[in-house]
Amino acid sequence: MTTFPMPGSPAASWAVYRARLKAAFAGADHRVYIAFWLFGLLNNLLYVVVLSAALDLVGPAVPKGVVLLADVVPSFVTKLCAPYFIHLIPYRVRIFIFVALSTCGMLVIALTPPLHDPRTIAIKMFGVILASLSSGAGELSFLGLTHYYGHFALAAWGSGTGGAGLIGAGAYAIATTTLQISVRTSLLFFSLLPFIMIISFFLILPLGPLRTSYAKLAQYETIDEPESQHYHPSHSQSSPQLPLDEPEHEDLLSSIRSTPDFTSLPSRQSSAWKTFKANLRRSRGLFFPFMFPLLLVYIAEYTINQGVAPTLLFPLESSPFDEYRSFYSTYNAIYQVGVFLSRSSTPFFRVHHLYLPSLLQVGNLILLTMHAMFDFIPHFYIVCIVIFWEGLLGGLVYV
Repeated sequence: MTTFPMPGSPAASWAVYRARLKAAFAGADHRVYIAFWLFGLLNNLLYVVVLSAALDLVGPAVPKGVVLLADVVPSFVTKLCAPYFIHLIPYRVRIFIFVALSTCGMLVIALTPPLHDPRTIAIKMFGVILASLSSGAGELSFLGLTHYYGHFALAAWGSGTGGAGLIGAGAYAIATTTLQISVRTSLLFFSLLPFIMIISFFLILPLGPLRTSYAKLAQYETIDEPESQHYHPSHSQSSPQLPLDEPEHEDLLSSIRSTPDFTSLPSRQSSAWKTFKANLRRSRGLFFPFMFPLLLVYIAEYTINQGVAPTLLFPLESSPFDEYRSFYSTYNAIYQVGVFLSRSSTPFFRVHHLYLPSLLQVGNLILLTMHAMFDFIPHFYIVCIVIFWEGLLGGLVYV
């Protein structure tokens, strides 16, 4: 990974920065970068728009956490379950599934009457769930797809997800607050954006690396008729040895795939249980170095955004707004600017010790919660700075 000298240090100069930037982007395919940036943008865009529109979707009387749950839980469950079967679905089919789920979800939300009774809110949450399913499965698929295109694909994906926050929250705030476009019209416009994902996959992304990998996989999995005769149950005792003129991996694969599975059910269950325990031990070793600090970051982050931020109001005469609903969407847009900047820095700068940003994020939560209770921060713009800092910390630990 390319590192940059600190500003003001003896090694810092524009020539050094230019050379390091050139080295960092050496060998990068601009089509791959654009395609994965769009994947990250479009996969996360509706997720951000839904959170930005939380106040408009459920009204002031319903906790905004309802929208957060409908937006996060289905995606989380998808990420837990989909790895066991999603590889059976070709990428070109998955793209159309993601577009259909996202578009249908946003249309359900946008076309539902702007009422705040329980039945109407439930219908809107169903639309949120559809979009969330698409986002969760899309994240699994596109992160897996980066394997075929190198580390810059991953960097582009991370930057695109940050861009989704910036563009989604910013566009929603500008459309509904500055331009005075109705919430329904804004959401209808956003429902059309997932179709760009089809263009990105089929027209922008070079599919050669993906086809090459599939071809290699097919070579390993192909079982020719002569090879299938190398091992047969009736010949197992008379000719136990494999021919020497065949590659070893082909004989192993063909014997595994062509012979019946005589393994008993208890034996298979025992093997599965051992594998599960091994994975559990492995994850236990990863919990405190990686999982726990990430858990702290995101718990603090979502608590601020969905629980505390709606209460951070100031008198309208001392703020740049004409109505109180503008505070929430503006905070969300500022937060997403920070996320975008920090996620876009991954090709040049990464945090290897995650506890520092996680503890700082908890500090943000404590500070803003105390202000919500005791109202001691004098100006709206100071809160904006804290929210921006929150976004920087949240994006820094993403990839």
